[in-house]
Amino acid sequence: MAVTQEFKFFAADYPDSPGVYLMKNARGRIIYVGKAKRLRRRLASYFQKSSGLTPKTLALVGQVCAVDVLLTGTEKEALLLEEGLIKKHRPRYNVVLKDDKQYVLFRLDRKAEFPRLSVTRKVVRDGSVYFGPFTSGAAARTTWKLLGKVFPLRKCSDHVFRNRVRPCLYHHLHQCLAPCVLNVDRAVYKDMVRRVEMLLSGKSGELLTTLEKRMAEASAAMEYEQAALLRDQIRAVRQTVEGQVAVCHDTRDRDVLGLAASESGLGLGLLFIRQGRLLDEKQFFWPGLTLDEGPEVIQSFVMQFYGAARFIPPMIIVPYEMVEPLVAEVLAERRTGPVRLVLPRTTQEKKLLELARDVARQARQRRDSISARLARALNLPAEPERIECVDASHLGGSDMRVGQVVFEAGRRDREASRLYAFPDLEGTGDDYAALAAWARRRVESGPPWPDLVLIDGGRGQLAAVERALSECVEETCWELVAIAKGPSRRAGELEDVVFRPGRKNPMPLKPGSAELLFLQMVRDTAHRFVLGRQRIARKKTVLQSELTLLPGIGPKTARLLWDRFESLDAMLAADPQAIRALPGIGGKKAELIHAALQKLRATG
Repeated sequence: MAVTQEFKFFAADYPDSPGVYLMKNARGRIIYVGKAKRLRRRLASYFQKSSGLTPKTLALVGQVCAVDVLLTGTEKEALLLEEGLIKKHRPRYNVVLKDDKQYVLFRLDRKAEFPRLSVTRKVVRDGSVYFGPFTSGAAARTTWKLLGKVFPLRKCSDHVFRNRVRPCLYHHLHQCLAPCVLNVDRAVYKDMVRRVEMLLSGKSGELLTTLEKRMAEASAAMEYEQAALLRDQIRAVRQTVEGQVAVCHDTRDRDVLGLAASESGLGLGLLFIRQGRLLDEKQFFWPGLTLDEGPEVIQSFVMQFYGAARFIPPMIIVPYEMVEPLVAEVLAERRTGPVRLVLPRTTQEKKLLELARDVARQARQRRDSISARLARALNLPAEPERIECVDASHLGGSDMRVGQVVFEAGRRDREASRLYAFPDLEGTGDDYAALAAWARRRVESGPPWPDLVLIDGGRGQLAAVERALSECVEETCWELVAIAKGPSRRAGELEDVVFRPGRKNPMPLKPGSAELLFLQMVRDTAHRFVLGRQRIARKKTVLQSELTLLPGIGPKTARLLWDRFESLDAMLAADPQAIRALPGIGGKKAELIHAALQKLRATG
């Protein structure tokens, strides 16, 4: 239920212990999340005389209508809880990392008998070594392909490697030695792995010297094929490292954070330095902030950016001394090794910090963001930060689904996508009823609430959602808009029309305008999402029904197989031991299921 009463703070209402506080506005939406070692004292500091508060804090306090607290056992637990709540609710007055995607890394599994160099976005603490990050996935994959052509390491995953019976296409292209089925000299393979690791670790000079010496020896011995291979490797090494600039005399890994303020906000520059070379850089920007919020920005950024699945260097150079020592402790646990957050000490480190500031000065937010354009074009009361788009779909009246995609600050949040099923509407093909049912389910699911709901449809779909919301307590928190396809009924047409509640005529959005193109893109994303998930569900249902026809496989066992292997190919490649690992499956039944799957494989 929306909070409407004016908030009055009484210190006695709050405990003087560690925890997290959540400040809410009149709509019940969380606008700020903070943590404190002593909640009562920290909250009291917000409601003191206004002369001691910054303009940002004054604006925040002016909107607070309720404060909830969550108690924790320690201050460290409060720090971690605060980070999780900020990522979940993305409060308006917190420093929120909007571009928090995982960057591309190279992973080399040194524990494997024949290691594989793969491209990944997640760090798993399994003994593998990681190189990167690369902010450009395309550039990273180009480098990976180049290395694969001259260093023929295996490309296939461990599962495929164990089950392969003949060499793959990479082997015939001379880009893999095919250790999966051929007798490959382990010493030769290990030496090749060492070369790749030297290159990615920044030891390119040492590697080039070694390769040039071996090429000369092979040429003198008239082993021209081997000499040509070494020549190609030398070219690949030079091509890989020529874009990297040496900025440090040592070979340590470090990240550097720099801040720079502008008239419109605060920029942050991040340098990725690996083995003394500047590998990549990244920019971030927060509108309306000043350097006065610098320490808070740095601490919040570090906690959000360096997650458990991200590569964390042993040293991070920051422009302010970290007032919260627990941050380094949390990062050390995530890295499973020491992490130092330090001020620049040497002349070299000070130059790096200034370079990071130069990168931060280049960070600019568009003066006229898409959120501001939408607010003006659609007559919204405020700029929509969170947009949820829904599309109802069915297959000949069956498999009724409503897909929901989410955009935050103009970017899609893939993890927030949802697919809603409505078995009670099976066979009806009623889009209006499905959208109304979605609205009720969405209100029940709770925050974070959308600032704008975009509906794929016309006046009828818009009215169905509006009527459903009028029965719910959160109706004042929803701004609605519907987008209908043009005369030819093809998605993406410039003639698409947009409707708002209480308005008979469509909104006057110009064809080809940024606002209309953005709404079309969001609508098309939701349409692709619901159709894709619907097809996957239909295919899985058909295949599951085929599985239940096999001896020894009933509906329950079929479900276990799908949950474990996720695809029919994985099931067919599984051995009896893998099947026996399923809960409730014994040795005899595993053999029976394996035999039935192999029979299906032979007939299929």
